[in-house]
Amino acid sequence: MASVPHITLNNGVEIPQFGFGTWQIPPEDAQARVAEALEVGYRHIDTAQMYGNEEGVGAAIAAAGLAPEDVFVTSKLNNNNHAPERVGASLDESLQRLGLERLDLFLIHWPLPTIDIDYVDTWKAMEEVYRSGKTRAIGVSNFNAHHLRRLLDETEVVPAVNQIEVHPFFAQDDLRAVNAEHGIATEAWSPLAQGQILSNPAVTQIAEAIGRAPSQVALRWHLQRGDIVFPKASSIERVRQNFDVFDFELSDADMGSISALDEGRRIGPDPDTFDYIPA
Repeated sequence: MASVPHITLNNGVEIPQFGFGTWQIPPEDAQARVAEALEVGYRHIDTAQMYGNEEGVGAAIAAAGLAPEDVFVTSKLNNNNHAPERVGASLDESLQRLGLERLDLFLIHWPLPTIDIDYVDTWKAMEEVYRSGKTRAIGVSNFNAHHLRRLLDETEVVPAVNQIEVHPFFAQDDLRAVNAEHGIATEAWSPLAQGQILSNPAVTQIAEAIGRAPSQVALRWHLQRGDIVFPKASSIERVRQNFDVFDFELSDADMGSISALDEGRRIGPDPDTFDYIPA
C-alpha cells in the first residue's frame, strides 16, 4: 500500500495529505464507492452534510472493519445550520449518520456573507463543539482572505484548514499564502478543475514524457505544493490511478509549466456572493 504523506495541523492533529472526495456521489452509491476507495488504500474521506451521503460513508467505514482512528473523516456544516444554536445539534446528527463518536475535522462549508446570520457567530459555535471534544479539529471552507481576517480578529480558535477551490487554472497563490501565514492548511477542492485539466496540452505533454496519466501529473503538482487533495473519480480504475502518485516527482521545470497555467478562472461559485440555503 502506498505511503500517504501526513500534514500536521496547527493544533497537532495529523491529516493524510491525500484522500477521497464524495461530492456528487448519490446517497445510494456512497457505501459502495467509499468501500472501493478504502480497499484501494484511501484513509481520508471528505464528505458534507450538504452531500446527503454521510450514512453511506459511515456504513462503508464500518463494513471495512477499520478502527475509527485509522480513517480520517471530514464533514461540513450545511448552509441551513449556520444559526449558532444549530451547530452543535447538526454535528451530533452527522456523527449519528456516520456512526462515529467523534469527527476528525468539521468545517463551515460556506461563509454566506449575504445572509442575516454572521459567520463569525457561527464560528464561535464551532469553537464550542471543538472544546466539547466531538471533533478533533475545526476549519472553514470557501473562505476568502477577508473572511479569515475577521475570524482571526474576532474569535479565539484559528481554523485548522481552509478548503478552497484550487487547480492549475485557479492556483489561489495569494490566498494560500494568507493561509500559510496563519498556520492554516490549504485543502484543494476540484483539484482537476472538474476534469478540464486532463486535456490541457502542457499537462498531457508532461504526462507523455514521464509515462504518467494527466490526472496523476496534476495531482502530483498539488502534492508538491503542499495542498491537501481529495479528488473524486468516476470509476474504480480512476480511483486506483489517482492513488498511484507517491512514487514519482515532477521536476522544477514541470512544476513551473503547470503553475504558468494559472489564469484566475473559477469553476465553482464565488464565496463573496454564494448564498444558497437548502430548504
